[in-house]
Amino acid sequence: MKLGLLTAPFSDMPLASVADWANSAGFEALEIACWPKSSGTARRYAGTAHIDVAAISASEARDIAASLEAKNLSISALGYYPNPLHPDATHRQAVIDHLKKVIVAAGRMGVGLVNTFCGGDASRKLDDNWQDALKVWPDIIAFAKDNNVKLAFENCPMIFSYDEWPGGHNIAYSPLIWRRIFEAWGGDVGMNFDPSHLIWQMIDQNRFIREFGAHIVHAHAKDLMIDRDGLYERGILSAGIGWQIPRMPGLGEVDWAGFFSALYRAGYDGPVIIEHEDRRFEGSDDLVKRGFLLARDVLRPFVK
Repeated sequence: MKLGLLTAPFSDMPLASVADWANSAGFEALEIACWPKSSGTARRYAGTAHIDVAAISASEARDIAASLEAKNLSISALGYYPNPLHPDATHRQAVIDHLKKVIVAAGRMGVGLVNTFCGGDASRKLDDNWQDALKVWPDIIAFAKDNNVKLAFENCPMIFSYDEWPGGHNIAYSPLIWRRIFEAWGGDVGMNFDPSHLIWQMIDQNRFIREFGAHIVHAHAKDLMIDRDGLYERGILSAGIGWQIPRMPGLGEVDWAGFFSALYRAGYDGPVIIEHEDRRFEGSDDLVKRGFLLARDVLRPFVK
């Protein structure tokens, strides 16, 4: 098992500099953010392009992988988290086209995993979104296989703001839909598991890992705190808006001992990548680094 970080918060720092700092801080792996190079206004913690996948050559891809290996850093995955089921056809095609470029880059780098979202139209019912997914994803999955890459969906509902309400922008969040995913596509798709998304949904973490542990191919370490006053004011029908607060590991309500215990029992021995979305540790690279170091010290005793 290796402890690492998702590079997304270092939007203005070159990948080589992120790698130098990560290595000096004792991290062992990077998930590299690969949004489009020029994506305009982006949501928080999205839009970082540490690799320009639209322009990378095969030799450049190999050089990047070799340079990180020389710094004792493995690449856990390339990460791009858009909405491939977006209701606007033009937007949908644009993100799918870029996702395929990420897949090609991963194949050229010898990186076997691309992390993404299944997607979803927040205005449609879950079952309608699922029928859409059955039409959209087989071609992308086949494309990934042709490039020796596996896709991993994150279990995030993507409902943090009212433009994502009421249904969220990613349907791969609950056991019901995950069973459908694995029944439809088996081992051709994996799960990028983030325990924070289970907290506010009141989904049992250990039971979830027991059921789906064999399909977890990547893990995010992010914590979440429930603002009880916000929950009291808004109630559960607000779907977390106003009371789910992302935090660095150790500052929220995730049971980290239980998380690692369940992963080890499930046979997971892959990367654990810290995902930084904590407003208390942003605003400067120094604050971002401080947040990562805090999380590192909380998680390091479990990573062996």
